[in-house]
Amino acid sequence: MKTIRLITFLIVLGAVYSCKEKRNQKPIEPPMKKKTVVYQVFTRLFGNTNTTNKPWGTIQENGVGKFADFTYEALNQIKDLGITHMWYTGVPHHALINDYTAYGISNDDPDVVKGRAGSPYAVKDYYNVNPDLAIDPAKRLEEFKALIDRTHNVGMKVIIDIVPNHVARNYEGVTNPEGVEDFGVSDDTSKEYDVNNNFYYIPGEAFKVPEWQNGYLPLGGEKSSLVDNTFEENPAKWTGNGSRLAQPHFNDWYETVKVNYGIRPDGTKDFDELPEAFWTKDYIAHYEFWKDKTLPDSWHKFKDIALYWLDFGVDGFRFDMAEMVPVEFWSYLNSNIKMKKPEAFLLAEVYNPELYRAYIHLGKMDYLYDKVDLYDSVKHIMKGYGWTDHIPVVQQKVADIEHHMLHFLENHDEQRIASPDFVGDPKLAKPAMVVSATISTSPTMIYFGQEVGEPGAEEAGFGSPTRTSIFDYIGVPHHQRWMNNKKFDGGQLSEEERDLRDFYQRLLNFTIGSDALMGDYQEIHYYNKDHTEGYDHRVFSYVRWSSNQKLIVVSNFDAHKSYDLQLKLPEDIIANWQLENKTYQLKEKLYGKASKKLSVNDGRGEVQVDLEPLQSFIFGLKQ
Repeated sequence: MKTIRLITFLIVLGAVYSCKEKRNQKPIEPPMKKKTVVYQVFTRLFGNTNTTNKPWGTIQENGVGKFADFTYEALNQIKDLGITHMWYTGVPHHALINDYTAYGISNDDPDVVKGRAGSPYAVKDYYNVNPDLAIDPAKRLEEFKALIDRTHNVGMKVIIDIVPNHVARNYEGVTNPEGVEDFGVSDDTSKEYDVNNNFYYIPGEAFKVPEWQNGYLPLGGEKSSLVDNTFEENPAKWTGNGSRLAQPHFNDWYETVKVNYGIRPDGTKDFDELPEAFWTKDYIAHYEFWKDKTLPDSWHKFKDIALYWLDFGVDGFRFDMAEMVPVEFWSYLNSNIKMKKPEAFLLAEVYNPELYRAYIHLGKMDYLYDKVDLYDSVKHIMKGYGWTDHIPVVQQKVADIEHHMLHFLENHDEQRIASPDFVGDPKLAKPAMVVSATISTSPTMIYFGQEVGEPGAEEAGFGSPTRTSIFDYIGVPHHQRWMNNKKFDGGQLSEEERDLRDFYQRLLNFTIGSDALMGDYQEIHYYNKDHTEGYDHRVFSYVRWSSNQKLIVVSNFDAHKSYDLQLKLPEDIIANWQLENKTYQLKEKLYGKASKKLSVNDGRGEVQVDLEPLQSFIFGLKQ
């Protein structure tokens, strides 16, 4: 119950900030002229050509990808897909089961590691990288730096993870810069809480590993001297998800410990709050506000980590579980990041819509996941029971912050589209992908393998099917067919898989080159429901425009039904576009095969559209 109270308090705390957005916030203008497209790649899985896929397989049995597998050929193929930013997931050195003691790295305990390959969100050393990813673990930092350089040389930016809410239970920096002290080294462990402790403690109680459930055993039950149902930690620390139990539950984040940011156990704060005026101030003002303040030690530690990686060449960060960390810390961290690198790309995992505006305006985040509204809505539509009528509703909810709401249909936490537990057929995502990528000015993200219909079907070990495992050594079969023994030419793809990748390539490349997609938006869905015969809740339509480009987007989410429609453009759009009563040519932008005519009469527009099942059109107006 205490854990629940703490998490509830933090949520309520953010909600208080979100209430302040009721003041007349103006929409923030997009800072870029063209769309951003992020390619999330699970780094250790990308280049692995091993197809053994034994459940709980070792690194020797199932293989692992390396930094070096991202060759110039691979990176150019990814860039040609329409990608602007690479999010290399799982780069910071996290706890894992492999012996690297020859390189001065301590072994990790399987009793507090999930899977063999370990969770990328249980970081063990923030000043180094996962030794699994290096050909020579002694030169792992040099190999990652070479990957950053290759990525930059082909014209893409680099994003990595930072996980400020928690670290691995066995955190141990082995290559810290001079003067950098590990988390917890100077903590007063006799206290549950001290403002400058990096962790929370349970004085007088030693940590106990969870009681394993559902047939789970570390390493899949393999006999190992490391598996003894114990892990030495005395006193016990709070667990990453906030559990205050010395023996966390199996479903707790037992492999991690929660970082203390100066929030007392009763929920009160040991740091200054931002004045109300800071809702509308820029990152420079936020930086100035914090620079002379006395702040908890953990704030400084994570600032130093972020600046270290910026100096290393990284272009931005994806922040895990950002809403579990106080928004004031984000103001401090992100303003420091922006002072060093104003163009840094800052993406946060926030799932509570009541917190969105606080984490954008006060926390100075660039982008948040649009998971709870847009993703969840289109997922329901793809599965057949959602209505497209809901899309304008969720878009209106975030109209003032739409540029900041990153869109995706897959990531490492979500089910693969092609999994039977989602929709089972990657083609069913085509209309949703068109809408997701073109409805707003926000960035688009795809997950590696999505573009070839990867179903995540492997029984990997700790990971379960439907999601490609982030905990195990495993191969990714559809993606491996695209790799084609590291030729990266799609040589082993089926015709359907090749066609799917071609669709993604056409769509994403169109988005990063379109002026209109960084301009204005208006839905025409409800107008057509009222005025167009045969138009229903399985179709969705809207317009996008800028001063030099006008687009009409229409998608059919139905896998079986065709539509023969006289799609309408209402008077206000015709007036806004300054169209005369005449006929205009429309050019289809994805495949270039369908030319249509827009007829304008009496200030209203009409275009004949024949939509096959799952078909989308992006029509550009020729003027």
